[in-house]
Amino acid sequence: MEYKQLGNTGLLVSRLCLGTMTFSDGGGIYAHIGNVGQAGADELVNAAINAGINFFDTADIYSDGQSEQTLGQSFRNLDLARGDVVLATKGYMRTGPGRNSIGASRKHIVEAVEASLKRLGTDYIDLYQIHQSDSITPIEETLRALDDLVRHGKVRYTGCSNWPVWKIATAFGASERLHLARFETVQAYYSLAGRDVEREMIPLLDHQRGGLLVWSPLAGGLLSGKYDRNNQTPQGARRSGFDFPIVDKERAWNIIDALRPVAQAHETSIARVALAWLLSRQAVTSVIVGAKRLDQLEDNLAAADLKLSDDDLAKLDAVSQLPPEYPGWMVDTQGADRLGPLDLWKNARTAASPQS
Repeated sequence: MEYKQLGNTGLLVSRLCLGTMTFSDGGGIYAHIGNVGQAGADELVNAAINAGINFFDTADIYSDGQSEQTLGQSFRNLDLARGDVVLATKGYMRTGPGRNSIGASRKHIVEAVEASLKRLGTDYIDLYQIHQSDSITPIEETLRALDDLVRHGKVRYTGCSNWPVWKIATAFGASERLHLARFETVQAYYSLAGRDVEREMIPLLDHQRGGLLVWSPLAGGLLSGKYDRNNQTPQGARRSGFDFPIVDKERAWNIIDALRPVAQAHETSIARVALAWLLSRQAVTSVIVGAKRLDQLEDNLAAADLKLSDDDLAKLDAVSQLPPEYPGWMVDTQGADRLGPLDLWKNARTAASPQS
């Protein structure tokens, strides 16, 4: 297992992180995601630790807090030293019927952190992430509340998840201006079937030395090997009943068509290749993998040892590349001659010329 700095900090985390959304009773939406009980959770956490994983991610909304409670109990059942694991959780989502039982206000953040600490059975959270963008709470209020929690020792580092890029950039600026603890990470959806973060988010994180944590690296199971254009809704598969995250399906089938021969050449699974592609991306700090069964987790863990060739990566990059989007294509065109004179419009003229 390789390790990487968490954002611009001295904390090292494993390149694979065990996500625990499957730690639940399987009720409601979790019927499609997982129903891993305490015994199963202990088995998965133990396998992750033995594989070198030191990073674990959960959230207060996962099965109404049951995921946090189960994960914390697993640490105790396995007699893991608190200092040997990096524990990440998230808050923002609705935790009750009250008007203020949701959001990134000071009131809700403080109450949510206290509740998470109790469920996890710990004195501190290594990485606390704001799970969603709050449309009404000022960013400064959110950042000041998080900074207080850091200063009081209840939270070590902070991050956000599913925020628009403009707001993340604003938060970086506000933290610097007000001398507050800043977001060290962004947890975002990223996969071969969904590379949108490459447009603006990854350049921002590169500039700010922020960390990128990847959720749903297999696009909700679409890249697991169970699906293809001829078997789009396999019975019993998660995505057959819970079609999320949103992807361009035709593009995804083309990607799966390209993944299959690469997997065959390496005598491995499609899922493992899709994860290895993500681990090859310099911008990625850690890839969050989840599982219902030990064999699923073991297959995902093996991605850390799979090294794709330059040719493999080039093929996967080409079939999954993003379509041009403004202003990106204009920035690339106008900036092409920055280091030397070029005819910027040669290709446009060639394309427009009459065929002989």
